[in-house]
Amino acid sequence: MTQTQVGEAINVPQRTYAYYEAGQRVIPPHILRALADLYHVSVDYLLERTDNPETSH
Repeated sequence: MTQTQVGEAINVPQRTYAYYEAGQRVIPPHILRALADLYHVSVDYLLERTDNPETSH
């Protein structure tokens, strides 16, 4: 997916998503949840707290 596509899917502008991706801005919890939902993984997986991408629900 492009940054524009991901941004649209999680309801943020492409530029904002690019800042998150580059580590130039902290990703707020509600955006982490949206990304986890988009990719069907757990937030812990996105935060590299686990190697298991499975969600808890």
